[in-house]
Amino acid sequence: MNLSSTGDSRVNGYLFVLERSLKSFLPGELVRDAVREIESHVRERVAAHDGAPNEREALEKILKELGPPLRVAQAYSAERIIDEAVATGRVVAMVRALWHLAVTTIGGFLVGLALLTGYFVGLGFLMVAAIKPLFPQNAGIITKNGWPVGFGAQFPAPAEPVAGGYWIIPISLILGFAALVLTHRAARAFLSRRQEKPDLPALR
Repeated sequence: MNLSSTGDSRVNGYLFVLERSLKSFLPGELVRDAVREIESHVRERVAAHDGAPNEREALEKILKELGPPLRVAQAYSAERIIDEAVATGRVVAMVRALWHLAVTTIGGFLVGLALLTGYFVGLGFLMVAAIKPLFPQNAGIITKNGWPVGFGAQFPAPAEPVAGGYWIIPISLILGFAALVLTHRAARAFLSRRQEKPDLPALR
């Protein structure tokens, strides 16, 4: 099917909205690559279509199968970010992928929230280990009326002296690294499974 000027304008309009949507999720250079890839796919589909029953309906059917521009932008950006995270295994890439899923899908929000919490817990323990030698009265087991109510660092120092001596440091280091390692493995396993279920079957 050869597009008329009207059909070509419809495709360009779709790509324009797609590009604007992609800019919310990806850096500029990746946006351009994504738009070129999706445009190539659309035009290949158009060229292979017989144009029945007419250009307008045929074109709308192709674009409907691909999906709304915002939905395509979310799915495409998720796949790019997840691919990078699984391939590299870098913490920053993993956190970026989890955050992207958390703000774009309900399931991703629940799992991403749990995994991001794991990362923050691990970092929290490491921070306690770093703070304890500098501010021993601020970091440790926080008590109230003689009962432990929390573990961490508090500024200014709590009313009651914190419990726990310098043995808090190795314990915090062990717990912190353990939490980070376990969370990272769980995150990579989750993203690997997510990678096997692409949201853009129309582009495959």
